[in-house]
This record gives sequence, C-alpha cells and structure tokens, in this order.
Amino acid sequence: MMNWTKTAFVFPGQGSQVVGMGKDLVEAYPVARETFENADDILGFGLSTLCFEGPEATLNDTINTQPALYVAGIATLRALQQEAPDAVPSFVAGHSLGELTALTAAGALAFEDGVRLVRERGRLMKAAGEQSPGAMAALLGLDTEAVLDVCAKAREQTGGVLVLANDNCPGQIVISGDNTAIDAGIELAKKAGARRAVKLAVSIAAHSPLMESASAEFQEALKGIDFSEPTIPIYANVTAAPLTSAEAIREELNNQLTHSVRWTESVRAMIAAGAEHFVELGPKDVLSGLLRRIDRSKKGVPLNSAASIKQFIESAAN
Repeated sequence: MMNWTKTAFVFPGQGSQVVGMGKDLVEAYPVARETFENADDILGFGLSTLCFEGPEATLNDTINTQPALYVAGIATLRALQQEAPDAVPSFVAGHSLGELTALTAAGALAFEDGVRLVRERGRLMKAAGEQSPGAMAALLGLDTEAVLDVCAKAREQTGGVLVLANDNCPGQIVISGDNTAIDAGIELAKKAGARRAVKLAVSIAAHSPLMESASAEFQEALKGIDFSEPTIPIYANVTAAPLTSAEAIREELNNQLTHSVRWTESVRAMIAAGAEHFVELGPKDVLSGLLRRIDRSKKGVPLNSAASIKQFIESAAN
C-alpha cells in the first residue's frame, strides 16, 4: 500500500502544456469532465476545447497556458482521488504557476477563485511582457554561484536587468531579463563553462523585476480572494519553506512574480521533512525529471493520463 504520509504532490508550471492535455482524463473520469466544464463556465470560453484540440500557438499564449495547466492539474488530482479517496499527501508544492494549483490541492484556494486568479495572472504577465519585453534562458552545467556571477557581469556590461529566475535542479538554472542582458548572459555563461546556454521559447521575463507592473496589479486581484489556512503544508517558491497561514500565502503570491523559484531547495526541504515519494500531477513529466537530478534516491511518478493513474493505483495496492 502507498504510504501517503511520506508522499508529496507537485504541480508543474509553464512549459508542461501540450495539445490533448486532459482529454483522456475527461473520457475516463466524470469528475475530470466536470472540472473542465466548470472552468469553461467560469471563464466564458471553451478552455477545454483549447486544451484538447489546440491550436498549439493559442494554448502557448501565457494568458491561456496558465488556466489550462491549473485546470488540468486539479482534474488529475480529482481523478486520482476518485480512484483512491485516501490519496492525501503530507506535502504539496508547485513550480511557478503550479504553486496556485498546489494551493487548491492544499485546501487554501477555492477552485472557482483559482481559475479566475490564474487567468488574471496570465493576462497581467502577458501585458507586462509587452510593456517591458524580455526573455529567459536555460543554463546547463553551472552552479548557483557561477550563475549569479554571470548575471552580475551581464548587468554591469549592459546596464540592463538579468537575474536567476528558476533554480530547477543542480546544473539546470534559468535566467530572466531584458533581451540585451540575456544575450550577454548567454555568452558569459558559455565562457564560464556552461554545457548549454539557450533561450527559451517565451516572450516574457518571468520571475524578474520586469514583472513589477504585473506584480503590482496582481496584488489588487489578490485582495478579492479569500484564502484559507492550508490543510497540507505547501512549500513556497520564494522561501522554500511551508506556508501555514492565509497571510503568508498572500505575501508569497505578492512576491512570486518578481522573485526566484527556489525549486531545488523546496524539494530538499520536503525530503528533510520526510517526503519519500513525489507524485507529479499534470501534463508531461518535467518535475519528475528534475527530482532525479535533485535526489536520485527518491521516487517520482508523473500522473499525466488516465492510464498512468490506473497503473499507479494498481502498483500502490501491491
């Protein structure tokens, strides 16, 4: 039997979306179908059709990607809990946008509020990207100190903005900033010995000071949301520590758009608190891949289809 007391549920962020996401869940689980239909009603357009059929370019627009991933994550969670009502983890966390999915999984954010909030988050981030254009780049093979040094040198060279945005796992770090500084950072990273330094297919500088305008407006949106105390410890992107109150959640979400995602530290903190198994709920298997780089001794299971849920339940029963 699965030991849920040693299990963490983790939810992915942007980059995990794929056309077709959630379609087989909806066909297999009425609760998943209701989740997508409810989101369509809340948003006033066919988010489910966009997830199931595309077009890919529209799904990849951050204003759509964010609610799509949120709804797919909650639909997956509800499908799992339909199969296994005792599937309640001891830890939850989400990467960037996934943090809002994790808040709903932890009982701190109502689904209806979450759908509206992630749509607004996507809208504001898209607008901030148009107002303050930027980019992100993945650096492979450099440690945190080397990346911080690269960012500092690039800022000095260009007078622009460049920061460490995502500490995903040892040897995989994402930087974020204006286009000139990103280009300088990529060259400096290569000189510093990075195995790869490549721009990501995004048009916004997430988790950087260039999101300041989005962050300011997002704080206004947060004022209209009633957060509850989490029923499960949720490990925060900004602090890599558990959020235990509605006030702490509000502060975390206020800061998250302009601060780094400390994913490596968050996962290690959950492991230190007793997490042995990590279940990734949402499309693809990005976070399960990062876990292997963070701690190979811990088991990560991606649940990204109806078949993977059924297989997981069968193996957990043995």
